[in-house]
Amino acid sequence: MLTERRLPHAPQVDPALIDAFRALPVANISDNLHRMVGARGLRPFHDGTPMCGTAMTVRTRAGDNKAIHEALELVRPGDVIVVDGGGDLERALIGEIMSSIAKMRGAAGFVLDGAVRDLDSLAKDNFPVFACAGIHLGPYKNGPGEINVPVSIGGMTVNPGDIVVGDGDGITAFSPDIAEALLEATRAQSAKEEQMLAEIHAGTYGGGYSAKAR
Repeated sequence: MLTERRLPHAPQVDPALIDAFRALPVANISDNLHRMVGARGLRPFHDGTPMCGTAMTVRTRAGDNKAIHEALELVRPGDVIVVDGGGDLERALIGEIMSSIAKMRGAAGFVLDGAVRDLDSLAKDNFPVFACAGIHLGPYKNGPGEINVPVSIGGMTVNPGDIVVGDGDGITAFSPDIAEALLEATRAQSAKEEQMLAEIHAGTYGGGYSAKAR
């Protein structure tokens, strides 16, 4: 049951780790999470700029953005505002104004299991916004809602303080506890794929890629 809980922030992730994961494809990160961790049904609504940051979570009543407004007063530079809207597509939870506020306050992006509006404006901006759909109908502003609690986004659990990464392929998230090992494995896969592509373009590729192939 939804309440009006407002819990403390989780620690933010080392900026060097955030920068490293932002430079890697979500698909390769996902492969090294056993191809099991990812949000279904979310896509970018901005200009495609990659996103990575520390999860600040919000859980709200379907079609209501009161708690999201409150989160914008608490957001830290580098936070990704991750909103569990229950997948409801009847009303937009944010639009250009709330996205602009988040950008001005240094947030790393918005991830919403719900709908957004002002799509033409969002599409021209480099501030990352990932959601399920677009609709012009606006939200309620009554609550309830919770901040910094575990949430479900497109079937993926996100905890406050998780690392959240997004690009054109969608969204994944994971605990900072596994970040160093995951970074090493993903970099190794990315390097292997770059070599494969170079061989393909040069006409020297002989096949034989491992089970981690795309």
